[in-house]
Amino acid sequence: MAALRARAPGGRERWERKNYAGRTVELYAGPAVALAVALGAGRVRPAAGVAVAVAGLCGAYDDLAGDHRRGFRAHLGALRDGEVTSGAVKLFGISAAGLVAGALMKERVVDKALAGVVIAGAAHFVNLVDVRPGRAAGAVVVLGAPGMVRSELAAVAVGAAVAVLPDDLSERVMIGDVGAHALGAALGAAVVAGNGRVGLLLHAAAVVAAAVCGDQVSRVSAAAHLQVGRGVPSLL
Repeated sequence: MAALRARAPGGRERWERKNYAGRTVELYAGPAVALAVALGAGRVRPAAGVAVAVAGLCGAYDDLAGDHRRGFRAHLGALRDGEVTSGAVKLFGISAAGLVAGALMKERVVDKALAGVVIAGAAHFVNLVDVRPGRAAGAVVVLGAPGMVRSELAAVAVGAAVAVLPDDLSERVMIGDVGAHALGAALGAAVVAGNGRVGLLLHAAAVVAAAVCGDQVSRVSAAAHLQVGRGVPSLL
């Protein structure tokens, strides 16, 4: 973060955003977190490091070129009409990276598939909860801390989340999609490394359920914003 802040590639304006409360926050934390987690995870499990790096890159693309459509259905609908959205890039890019990493980290076919779902699903879940300062990093700390006794990958994810959490909570920085997806992929890889088939199945069901619920909430929220934009009162 310090190195990026000192150099500010492209100018400082490129590295600043207004958050939900209208405060100016810096974006250096996202790439710093993604790079740190990718390198740390790669030293433990190279396949996990690659998955984290791809998740971070897909998140960075969405941060830079995102069209702010909400929900998988919106992005898949656009893809059906021939438009490749940033959400579709994230969906297929992170899913592919998760499946490849899962295939390399597990031996049996069923376990490989479940591992891929867990890694990609965890990346999506952490990004899903990143709606307020510190939510994503805090979720990684809470969910990853118990797994530190079984997997070094959990320590990598938790360590990076703890490092950025104070500045995130203080609304000085935001990790964006790049940081949230990278942290989530590392958390998912830690689950894969520390669990057998039953654990993988339970975690896969949990992240799929979270994705379905999140997609429904996103569609309702998008509809509410559309109503408000048209001058229609909404309680949402």
